[in-house]
Amino acid sequence: MSITFDRASNLFQLNTKSTSYLIGIADDQYIGHIYYGRKLDNCQGCYELLRTEERPFVPSKNQRDKSAFGDCFPYEYSTVGVGDYRESCLSVRTPQGHRVCELVYTGHEIFDGKPELPGLPSVFAKEGDQAQTLEITCEDAQIGLKAVLRYSVFEDADAVVRSVLLENTGSGPLYIERVLSACMDLDDESFEMLTLTGSWGRERHITKCPLTYGKHAASSTRGCSSHQEHPFAALVTPGTTQDTGEVYAMHFVYSGNFLALCQKSQHDSVRMVMGIHPEGFEWVLKPGATFQAPEVVCVYSDQGLGKMSHTFHDLYRGHLIRSPYLHKKRPVLINNWEATYFDFDADKLVEIAKDAKEAGIEMLVMDDGWFGRRNRDDRSLGDWTVNEEKLPGGLSAMVERVRGEGLAFGIWFEPEMVSPDSDLYRAHPDWAIQVPGRTPAQSRAQYVLDLSRPEVVDYVYACVAGILRSADISYVKWDMNRQFTDLGSMALLPEHQGELAHRYILGVYELQERLITEFPDLLLENCASGGGRFDPGMFYYSPQIWCSDDTDAVERLAIQEGTALLYPLSCIGAHVSACPNHIVGRNTPFATRGNVALAGTFGYELDITRLSADEKEQVRQQVELYHRYNHLVQEGVYYRIASWQENHLYDCWEVAAEDKSEAAVTYVQVLSGVNVRSRKIRLKGLDEGALYRLEGTDQVYSGQVLMYGGVLVKMEEGDFVSRVMHFVRV
Repeated sequence: MSITFDRASNLFQLNTKSTSYLIGIADDQYIGHIYYGRKLDNCQGCYELLRTEERPFVPSKNQRDKSAFGDCFPYEYSTVGVGDYRESCLSVRTPQGHRVCELVYTGHEIFDGKPELPGLPSVFAKEGDQAQTLEITCEDAQIGLKAVLRYSVFEDADAVVRSVLLENTGSGPLYIERVLSACMDLDDESFEMLTLTGSWGRERHITKCPLTYGKHAASSTRGCSSHQEHPFAALVTPGTTQDTGEVYAMHFVYSGNFLALCQKSQHDSVRMVMGIHPEGFEWVLKPGATFQAPEVVCVYSDQGLGKMSHTFHDLYRGHLIRSPYLHKKRPVLINNWEATYFDFDADKLVEIAKDAKEAGIEMLVMDDGWFGRRNRDDRSLGDWTVNEEKLPGGLSAMVERVRGEGLAFGIWFEPEMVSPDSDLYRAHPDWAIQVPGRTPAQSRAQYVLDLSRPEVVDYVYACVAGILRSADISYVKWDMNRQFTDLGSMALLPEHQGELAHRYILGVYELQERLITEFPDLLLENCASGGGRFDPGMFYYSPQIWCSDDTDAVERLAIQEGTALLYPLSCIGAHVSACPNHIVGRNTPFATRGNVALAGTFGYELDITRLSADEKEQVRQQVELYHRYNHLVQEGVYYRIASWQENHLYDCWEVAAEDKSEAAVTYVQVLSGVNVRSRKIRLKGLDEGALYRLEGTDQVYSGQVLMYGGVLVKMEEGDFVSRVMHFVRV
């Protein structure tokens, strides 16, 4: 069994194939964290790690210093007001205005499988999986609150998934002001905190800093997980590399406001917490009602960041993404946005489709500008009716013309937004998120629809579903181009206004759940101004997310490296665009743009009708490469070999078949140099005893040579040059 309980020592042991997570009950009531790390076959003596026999002792032995106990005990779930002055997970206000809450152990249950979280994305267990769940029940009888701490163990996937369920067991309302989902207390090992940071156009750059005394956080209060921070944090030991060092990681399965915080205390312990950001949050919990907090995925690695990445990749491919496209080759698509922006009509799109078909491209995606009076970005969001001046005969006629050229058809929506200049806003101005008496701030000339309101959710769904029912549409790009301001709902009562941000995200989840239920064969790609809502929560509904609006091949190196730290390459929306690049103005070789985009879903963001004959031939060759190597991108094991973000010269990654039969290695020389010799690249994940031939040559290498000696990559003249090397076992 993955989970056991020793009644004699009050010890829970949660085992995956290579890790153990230990929880102890101190003084028969306090739930404490004992250990998370390499798998322990024998836990004799582990309970001592709770330090209950050291000063200040447990309260039953030393009630006079109970607050000192609270300030150093390694809680599994910390609360406010009882002496633990570190970052808390739970704050509940009573009708009398008090915020003291003390949860004590009252029981537990261990069972096979993994429950779903109603209305929320969640990691799932398949029938026959080695998944078990522990639910520890604790209560504060004084205020009438029950909390269920849930731990689901995925033995083969090497992960522990945590969440919390609150229930009001009293006779009056409770006001939840803070409810985080996970807490872990560790002894400091001179940790560094690793996060993913950035901005629009430079999302998810890997950032590392020493963990000094005090609090270090990554967070978002923007209404989405955001471009700027990512709902992820890891504590790593000094000198951690791809292959060495210890990593303690948390990843939040949620798409809204979040807090990921690490705090080093006076006692040289470190607390790591994660959950919904408490700023602006308050939830009214009525008698008998429950509140389910989202999940946190916990991963430990003693073999560096590479093993952590493999754990997340395997878990998300096997237990989070539900789309039928998960193990299917995605169609190579071309999107017209950077080709035409708003300036297009049906004839222009068909012209693009014809040239795309000749190059082997399989789908045309019609982006923004096809509806209402949407000839620029300050109008018509919310008016999801086809502009027949651009598309004579309507959408079905447009789709038939594109399909007549042999391409599938996809379409862009931004369903969560409304333009002030729209029929929808003129009819329902109260449907926009706003504070009465204030003029709401615009961003990109638009407001956010209040998806906490069921009638707004129903309207949005009717619009999207109606369009999809009207024509043969295979793909939807679901965009969200602004973040929250003026947070207020014209429908929620005053005491419920603090629920708006979370209810909004629940509305997004409901919309997408309804969409994939009615249209199960739809390929849904999420987007939020690029990568502004690239998080595990959205992958529960879509198998891929647009990684960044910045398609420059060099900028994408750091963006895609940080993204691949947590997500499989097959999830990463990556396309080839025109040069000079529309975001940064850089010129890069067409081949390098293709090689970088091949480490993702692969497609094009350009006007193919304006390419030269040579460039069109390169498109054909790139599409052939995609079909040749995509099975590795889709199902292979990802290895990071070199990081341009670290060495400032070159980038290199590898995807190897799980059975070690082949591997594709991509090398990008970002900057050339003077009097520089060839570089030695050491591969990973191969069979030491096998021989491998480099495709396109007669050169054969042993697996040992490739992994320990390396293969030479010749330095070429010029910046931004690249190559893909394919090694096949002979």
